[in-house]
Amino acid sequence: MSVVVFIPARYASTRYPGKPLVELTGAAGEKKILIQRAWEAAKGVSGIDRVYVLTDDDRIAEAAHGFGAEVLMTSPKARNGTERCAEGLAQLEVDPDVVVNLQGDAPLTPHWFVEALVAAMQPGVEMATPVLRCDHETLSNFVTDRQAGRVGGTTAVMRADRSALYFSKEVLPYVGNLETPPEVWHHVGVYAYTPAALRAYAGWEEGPLERAEGLEQLRFLENGTPITCVPVEGKGRVFWELNNPVDVARIEEVLKREGIA
Repeated sequence: MSVVVFIPARYASTRYPGKPLVELTGAAGEKKILIQRAWEAAKGVSGIDRVYVLTDDDRIAEAAHGFGAEVLMTSPKARNGTERCAEGLAQLEVDPDVVVNLQGDAPLTPHWFVEALVAAMQPGVEMATPVLRCDHETLSNFVTDRQAGRVGGTTAVMRADRSALYFSKEVLPYVGNLETPPEVWHHVGVYAYTPAALRAYAGWEEGPLERAEGLEQLRFLENGTPITCVPVEGKGRVFWELNNPVDVARIEEVLKREGIA
């Protein structure tokens, strides 16, 4: 399969303006901005043909060119990363078989997450996304964020066949006791689509569930397009996105622990 990775990035984040340009210190003390770390994560995935940063902001584009990334400029009208990916797809001369959306706030995404996702894009699968069973540290972060009134990561609820039932910024199912918690799945901020599914998405209006949760993938479910959830293994690495300023320290701790420069 031919595979293109898009990394959508916008400056005007509601919760954390300027987030793609936030510096993160690696294990060796080197500072790199968030969008560069996401790009480096994408470049480490095997079987990928091209990687593009998608943005509507000249500051992000200039920074991305500075560390060697290919950039596609998209419109400020894109309401989320998937709409931005649809705009990026329209700029390619030839459709790839699969488009991967690796969100610019997920620099800790291991290469094997994306490789498993691409492998799941078999005939009949229109859209897929990885999920990771929460370890105690991640689940504690989820619960702590909600208790503090912060919106942290996203959880996924699935059928037995791993097709998605729902995604939420709440911790689902309900966690009453961290000592004996239920099985909670962390939604990993990566998507794979067929070009046809991505184009269809761009033609649909935002639905009430997507609007309420602020989760772009719910538009697929609201319009009857199934999402295949792909369980992945953390292999000892804690996965966390940069959603709030408090997450900088969390991510830097993982970079240090994993020896990521």
